Parts: sequence; C-alpha cells; structure tokens
Amino acid sequence: MGKGKLIVLTGPSGVGKGTLLRSLLQRHPDLYLSVSVTTRRPRPGEVNGKDYYFVSRPEFERMVANGELLEWAEFAGNYYGTPRTPVVDQINQGKWVILEIELQGARQIRQNFPEALRIFILPPSMLELEDRIRKRGQDAEDAISRRLSRAREEIVAANEFDIQIVNDNFDKALERIEETLFATAAC
Repeated sequence: MGKGKLIVLTGPSGVGKGTLLRSLLQRHPDLYLSVSVTTRRPRPGEVNGKDYYFVSRPEFERMVANGELLEWAEFAGNYYGTPRTPVVDQINQGKWVILEIELQGARQIRQNFPEALRIFILPPSMLELEDRIRKRGQDAEDAISRRLSRAREEIVAANEFDIQIVNDNFDKALERIEETLFATAAC
C-alpha cells in the first residue's frame, strides 16, 4: 500500500459501524484495525488484546497522564482510548490503520492527526436507528433513550467529517467506504 494512513470511522451507536468494519477487514486483510483500551468489563466472548485491552481506571488514567493515547473519551461511565504506539508504528510501516471511535475521540484525532481521513456513518433515519438498537436487545429502556439522545447530537456533527455515508443498504455503504479509501490511495 506504500504510504501509511490513518482512517477514522465514527457514527452513532447502532448505525452499523462494527458490522461494516468487520466486512471491510475481511475483504481487505491488509488494513490494520487499532485495538482500543477500555475500563469497561469484558462482555461474554470478548478477548483481551483482540476486542479491547481491558484495564483498570487508575491504569487508564496513568496512560492519559503519560500521553500514551492518541485520543480518549468517557462513554456510558467507562473510558475508551486509542493506544498511540501501535498506531504510529503501523503507519510508519506503511499500513493503513482504522480507528472505530466515538465523536469526541474523532475530534481529538482531527486536532492531533489532521491528515487522517475521517468517515461518518449515518443511519437512514432516527426511526431506523431506534429499531436497530432495540433489535440488538442489549440495552434497558433508559439506555436506549440515552443512546438515541446522544445519536441526535452526534448526527449534527456529521458535516465535520471528510465523508458522510448513509448506511441504508449494507452492500452499498460498504462499497462507498471502499471507494472512499481506495480513491484516496493516490493522494
């Protein structure tokens, strides 16, 4: 791939970022997915170092104080962040690194890594987003309300990103991401 690149993928909870990203990585295994660090407890089946690096709050705060994170944010009572060293190492080796992060972290990346390509995934509508979140069956009613309220705030920020892609048709949204990535390869 030649020159390394940082790619930021964000959008509201439930918009399908994770599913799109998994398919993108299956189709393009040369892309490098950055593994985030978090203070939340592992969910059943999650593996430390593969899904996330699970750390204590004091350990996370030490990482922040020592400048070991490219970006970090608090979400739903837990900290999430991107370890700096693996990302920079991969970019220096010519890899394209993808971060799947929240809006707050994406804004930090814009300040700290302005050459990053930033992609915002949008839902077709708020009604569809609510339906997707409910079908996951992972959240209580109050958590669903918080996610939807936060989604409304995040969607307003979509125009801060280089590219906005509406995930109304999975295959088309995936194709748009690929077109965006590989059309910028010559840049």
